[in-house]
Amino acid sequence: MPKFITIHRAPGLKREEVAANAPEVFGAKQAVFQHLYVNLADGFIVSIFEAPDRAALEEQFEIIGFPFDEIHELQFSQSRAEMEGMLKKMGKLPG
Repeated sequence: MPKFITIHRAPGLKREEVAANAPEVFGAKQAVFQHLYVNLADGFIVSIFEAPDRAALEEQFEIIGFPFDEIHELQFSQSRAEMEGMLKKMGKLPG
């Protein structure tokens, strides 16, 4: 299933508000929540979801009343360890 990264801007966001929305986000039917990154001071949220397509994710946000600023489909992801392995294979890091 495709993965999407979403960006939300919520100035004045409080940890309690994140917690209050958690049950709806976690229990979403149209999209599956994967990960959340939050900067409370700036009201900046980045989340990762799996969904059949962008429209399904947008519909899920509408259902739970969670506004978004941007949605982008991810083509791939790579951990630090995976990047290190790739660089070693390429001869860019000592192995």
